[in-house]
Amino acid sequence: MPLTDFITETQQQRIVEAIGVAERCTSGEIRVHIEPKCKSADPVKRAVKVFDALRMYQTRERNAVLIYLAYESRKFAIIGDCGINNRVPEGFWDEECDILLKSLKDGNAAEGICRVIARIGKNLAEYFPWTPDDINEQSDEISYSE
Repeated sequence: MPLTDFITETQQQRIVEAIGVAERCTSGEIRVHIEPKCKSADPVKRAVKVFDALRMYQTRERNAVLIYLAYESRKFAIIGDCGINNRVPEGFWDEECDILLKSLKDGNAAEGICRVIARIGKNLAEYFPWTPDDINEQSDEISYSE
């Protein structure tokens, strides 16, 4: 299935815009990576590989978050860098995963991704508030692989 059957170009642009809006309230960085098939039985393991390949660990506060989706495999993961994981409570991503799962099952992938991005930005602001010297350390563009 082509990517545009999963999310249209207009929806992809909405996701990029949602990342920009969410990052206005936090120094945290949010990225979305999409690919057709998960190259691992465990989407979290694949997300970690993508996180490393994108060099998402290269943020000042180690506060990057990756939303990983493999649309044909019907797998996803949300992971954060060590700066986040050392500060947030156990199960921090559970509610976002539940929201995304429901949206994916309902066929509303883009809406669910945007909603989760907004929630992640709000939650990150509690631990990593935006500061006037904040710079965008990671691209807001969606990354893709085959």
